[in-house]
Amino acid sequence: MLEDRTTAASSPTAWPAAYPQGYAVVDVETTGLARDDRIISAAVYRLDARGEVEDHWYTLVNPERDPGPVWIHGLTSEMLRGAPLFRDIAEEFASRLQDRVLVAHNAVFDWQMIAREYARAKREAPVRQRLCTIALSKELGLPLPNHKLESLAAHFGVVQQRAHHALDDARVLAEAFRPSLAAAAAGGVRLPLLECRPLTEWTDSPVPRQSGGYGGYRPSSWRPSRKRPACPYPNPGRYEDGKPLKQGMRIAFSGDTSVERELLEDRAVEAGLHVATSLSRLTSLLVTNDPDSGTSKVVKAKQYGTPVVDEAAFGQLLRDVEPADG
Repeated sequence: MLEDRTTAASSPTAWPAAYPQGYAVVDVETTGLARDDRIISAAVYRLDARGEVEDHWYTLVNPERDPGPVWIHGLTSEMLRGAPLFRDIAEEFASRLQDRVLVAHNAVFDWQMIAREYARAKREAPVRQRLCTIALSKELGLPLPNHKLESLAAHFGVVQQRAHHALDDARVLAEAFRPSLAAAAAGGVRLPLLECRPLTEWTDSPVPRQSGGYGGYRPSSWRPSRKRPACPYPNPGRYEDGKPLKQGMRIAFSGDTSVERELLEDRAVEAGLHVATSLSRLTSLLVTNDPDSGTSKVVKAKQYGTPVVDEAAFGQLLRDVEPADG
């Protein structure tokens, strides 16, 4: 539990009635970033409607495979061997998430990892909405040099003790979220809440471990693949910073994404956008989490002057896509 349980000084007397009634600030450490990677530790700080800490919980999880980048999270196979399997902690984890908004830093990643683990356990995570603290910091206009958790923590004077340890990361995020929530309430800011859609099925098929990697399981698709229909709207041109996306805009993706690329593309198509497999002078926007990479799309975007946003910003833009003309 956080040592300082006092209400933030900036907490307003009149709290927005539309705000959620409780939050679960979550951090999970994983064997990697791919869809077949597993959770190896999880932490939850439960907060009430105004951000006051109620309690916290932490557990190791046996991933039933290689723990991945030990040099990042510090959890070895020996440390995890006697830990419970995810299905053994699923009920307790669910009780911590029940009827609360899931809050995380780059929340889409934590949500996807949690949703997959519950699908593997043939259960459904009791989460219906999530809130990304990256998106919230943008809504508040915080003067951060980047979107790293350490930068958000430094802005609010929160001291990190053990980076990439789920419990300490969750503590740090909870301490940074509390004043962020109070500031949002004081300013009447609409919280950037996004819907969570639980996976309903999952199959892991054992495959030979690749040399130098830390794979070992390859999930089958949880839904049939299909060819997407052509975008019915004309391309209105390039995206302009500060304005909404518009139906018909051509969107290209580059690099790794926290959400499965196919799912992210589906969301874009459902919003009336055109998903482009390559980048040209007609591309309206490039979505990438690594704008300094040397991929061909990033290089062309710089050459053509194509606007670039990260995945979190794109997720926010998808919430309010402007209808096509006509």
